[in-house]
Amino acid sequence: MTWALQEQIRARLGDEQGTLLSEAGHKIALCYPSPYSVGMSSLGFQTIYREICGRPGWSAERAFLPDDVAAWRAARAPLVTYETLRPVSAFETLAFSVAYELELPGFFEVLELAGLPLLASERDVRHPLIIAGGPLTFSNPLPLAPFVDVILLGEAEELIHDLMARLEAAPERDALLDALAVLPGFYVPGRTAKLGAVARAEDDRLPARSQILTPHTELRSMFLIEPERGCSRGCTYCVMRRTTNGGMRTVSPERVLELVPDNARRVGLVGAAVTDHPRVVDLVRKLVASGREVGISSLRADRLTDDLVAALKQGGARSLTTAADGASERMRKAIDRKTPTEALFRAAHLAREYKLAHLKLYVMCGIPGETVEDIDELAGLGRELSAIIPLAFGMSPFVAKRNTPMDGAPFEPIASIDAKLDRLRRALKGRAEVRATSARWAWVEYMLAQSGPEAGLAAMDAWRAGGSFAAWKKAFAERDVQPFQAARVTDGRLNLPQLSAWPTVGPALPAASLPG
Repeated sequence: MTWALQEQIRARLGDEQGTLLSEAGHKIALCYPSPYSVGMSSLGFQTIYREICGRPGWSAERAFLPDDVAAWRAARAPLVTYETLRPVSAFETLAFSVAYELELPGFFEVLELAGLPLLASERDVRHPLIIAGGPLTFSNPLPLAPFVDVILLGEAEELIHDLMARLEAAPERDALLDALAVLPGFYVPGRTAKLGAVARAEDDRLPARSQILTPHTELRSMFLIEPERGCSRGCTYCVMRRTTNGGMRTVSPERVLELVPDNARRVGLVGAAVTDHPRVVDLVRKLVASGREVGISSLRADRLTDDLVAALKQGGARSLTTAADGASERMRKAIDRKTPTEALFRAAHLAREYKLAHLKLYVMCGIPGETVEDIDELAGLGRELSAIIPLAFGMSPFVAKRNTPMDGAPFEPIASIDAKLDRLRRALKGRAEVRATSARWAWVEYMLAQSGPEAGLAAMDAWRAGGSFAAWKKAFAERDVQPFQAARVTDGRLNLPQLSAWPTVGPALPAASLPG
């Protein structure tokens, strides 16, 4: 049974291009708390893999949440790395990349399958040092605090070298943690007084890019690279807005093209605001001219032009995906999204003109101050757009994140969100598809995003109890998890204090805001 489980790993490793194998003296197990197909689509994960392996005397070996956790449990097989099939528990250091709150159960699974205690308080010097970083650290990594020894905050391209330099000195564990606790960009639970600013990598370390190409991901054998990092816009709900790490930093098309390997036939341009790059059309055209397919992670409706859509079509695009975010023009202005309705119509006309199959719009539901009238406006927009081109809405309940101006904004009751989504579906029946993420699981994400270490302990309890929504509700109640203070809403407008005014722990939301 163990051999069969490991055979999948061997097969995947054999299909990879760019794997870094080394017998270096210092090794880190680089762990991802989601399956291989997800982890190998993470640009940050691949970037840190290359940074570790590029340091003399160091190597990284990857481990992922198995596709079939039950099979690994049944076989009682220890979780192993891809490069050497070495047990994860045999490494002196484990480094996790955590993308968002709902990956916490996967984090627990990886530790348990490795045979390691979940709580940091139950581990000692006989166990590996547990490190965590990743996109989650830009907003609220505190739910991770009970389980990890060190958290790297923000962009980790340089922080990982600071960490390796300290590990090379091989100090005693307590001395190491004391030293890291006072370094900028590091948070050591129980030793660092409070979360500091997220780190910013120097521009000469940009762009992040894939190291390994593999056909076993959602983005099948696509080389990912960022032509820009950050964003110049001020959307109030977004962690990557212009005030985060100095806004948008661009990489020249020439530099991007220089780094795309000859064997990469598909290229994905990744970033928070790729279409805001002043030379994005030039870059796409040159990639297409080289015979490659091209995809972009973030198409802004107000930046779509004939030239850009034509280049994307030539590069293999079959549909057009962009975001409205707010359900109405009023809500988009309220969150400083500034995507005018006419830009959405232009996106639909461009998609039709270049014979793309359909248009997909991402929209948030449940932004504070939103009413059914806003949903009705969205339905009207959907009817008009669907007359131009086949249309699908991707609906997500709004979840307030720390480190944004909307930090502390309340979560709309689940029943209210579901009623709005049902209203939208009925209004667009036969005209447009409405695909929505679960309001229940969005509430779980909200509770983790807006709470401290006690929410992480509740997540552990819920996971141990089977991970159902009922288990999460019970765990939050028993741990007395309270979201940070909710924003006040008056006359449909948010009354948001400055970030520094929010308390570390605030009162509970009113009962009407909790799920039934």
